[in-house]
Amino acid sequence: MEIPRSLSIELEKRGIDIIDVLAKVLNLDPPTVTSAHLELAERFLNEGKELVNKDPVQASEKLYKAAEEAVKAIAVALNLEEARRVGEINRWTTQLLFDAVDSASDKIGKRELRWWWGRAWILHVEGFHEARLRPDQVKRDLPDIESIVRLARELSQDKLH
Repeated sequence: MEIPRSLSIELEKRGIDIIDVLAKVLNLDPPTVTSAHLELAERFLNEGKELVNKDPVQASEKLYKAAEEAVKAIAVALNLEEARRVGEINRWTTQLLFDAVDSASDKIGKRELRWWWGRAWILHVEGFHEARLRPDQVKRDLPDIESIVRLARELSQDKLH
């Protein structure tokens, strides 16, 4: 079942994360929540890749969303405080995302995660909001977004085994 566009827009306007709200209502376990965020991350990554040459603005946003969902998956997989906080307020704030990246980076000893996230943020601001990035510039950041999604996939697989 797909969420009606009007509801999706309203959720986005309010900054409500549908996965985390449903996880709370349905009392889902962390691996299921991680998997849901990862599924979205991979979908956004694939959509972003397809748009790079055609529409760098939309590609930038899709790739940022892939990184955002991957960070959420990582936070849940690692049982970070930021993920627990989202359970209380039903939304991911920009600050929680940045804090989750820092916490995850420290917890798993992967400093490059902060770099990858910084590149995603540039895609979000300069590529999407400001529409200043050309296709070749968006392409240069693609490997960093792929790295975040790959890390989320690895961590989610570790938690399942």
